Amino acid sequence: MAKKIVIINGHPDKESLNFGFAAAYKKGALESHSEVQEIRISDLKFNPNLEFGFRKRTELEPDLLEAWEKIKWADHLVWIHPVWWGGLPAIMKGFIDRVFLPGFAFQYRENSIFWDKLLKGKTARIITTLDQPNWYYWFVYGRPSVNQLKKSTLNFCGIKRVQTSYFGVVKNSKASLREKWVAKVEQLGRQNK
Repeated sequence: MAKKIVIINGHPDKESLNFGFAAAYKKGALESHSEVQEIRISDLKFNPNLEFGFRKRTELEPDLLEAWEKIKWADHLVWIHPVWWGGLPAIMKGFIDRVFLPGFAFQYRENSIFWDKLLKGKTARIITTLDQPNWYYWFVYGRPSVNQLKKSTLNFCGIKRVQTSYFGVVKNSKASLREKWVAKVEQLGRQNK
């Protein structure tokens, strides 16, 4: 079934495997007649620092407003990023801090510890690359970047169906293995997963 998909690429290097994954996913999704938009975080002009925390709103730059419109438009969000020091790239974390705001992605209830989840009904896929075996990242470290993005951001904002694909060990991988990974990501796009 065709969907409205936004691909959010958190890798700053345009020659990275992550950019290859984004292109492959887009190709597969377009073949399935889905509509696709992209957000390449490294191309956006914005201050990644949430200057005043939540005490005072920092006005969103035009690129962030456009990115937010794409996120609102989409049925399915595809996040592509490397794992660096167990977490997200700094620019991606800054993007989330600046865009996933109260009144946009969630809303705290007055005089309550609870909140309204404003992104209900959307689904997501996290595609992440590692320089360690997937099982090691999962069992030894507890997959911190995925927990942060999936549980502390997407689930918090109402996106319940979040699937994850891990690809590693990238640093020692042969071209033939990377080609298989790219083909797998293209298939995910074709299946709108």
